[in-house]
Amino acid sequence: MAIGFLTELVPVDHPRFRLVESGIFVRRVISDCLGYTCRVREPTKILLDACCQYGADVDLGERDQILAHADDIKQVLAPEAAAAAWFTDAVEDDPDFPSGGKTRTRTLGDDGCVFLAHDRRGCGIHRASLASGWSFSGVKPAICRLFPLTWDNDSIGLCDDYTDYSCAFEPSAPTVYRNGRDTLADLFGADLVEALDVVEARILAREPRRLPQVS
Repeated sequence: MAIGFLTELVPVDHPRFRLVESGIFVRRVISDCLGYTCRVREPTKILLDACCQYGADVDLGERDQILAHADDIKQVLAPEAAAAAWFTDAVEDDPDFPSGGKTRTRTLGDDGCVFLAHDRRGCGIHRASLASGWSFSGVKPAICRLFPLTWDNDSIGLCDDYTDYSCAFEPSAPTVYRNGRDTLADLFGADLVEALDVVEARILAREPRRLPQVS
């Protein structure tokens, strides 16, 4: 994980996260991914579920929960994905993750993350949770749930590849922070979003007021 979009880091009053990238409060992202035609910008082409093309980092606790729900998840995956190894063999220590370690989902050929291999768009873990009636919290990787938000040590910011995709340039979309606020609260607690709300108000107050254009 790395915080990569070039906006300033500003302080936030929180015991774990001390800095936040100001861009999360003003940059935008589509909220209805499944109803949106994703495009990569260079080279320009349609690529649905583009942000899932590389797979994702997974906390070891999330990996174990995914495997615990494997029977349900396999029901929504294509046969080749259901039979594939879902995670890489590499396991790394990483204090940013709740378990202290992480692995990564595999990709299936050129089709992106192995959990995309099913008959419709979106994450197979998420789809299985809806179909089988269990919560995806603690199962679907936090990295995926937060995108394009991410965290690194004591900072919250924007993913490096956020601006590679057209969803970052839709002026009517909600801000990245507002889109991910509930997920941040679920993952890190209500006290974090309360602190971030204070920073958001400060950042928006200093943004220049933009008058509507008259054609």
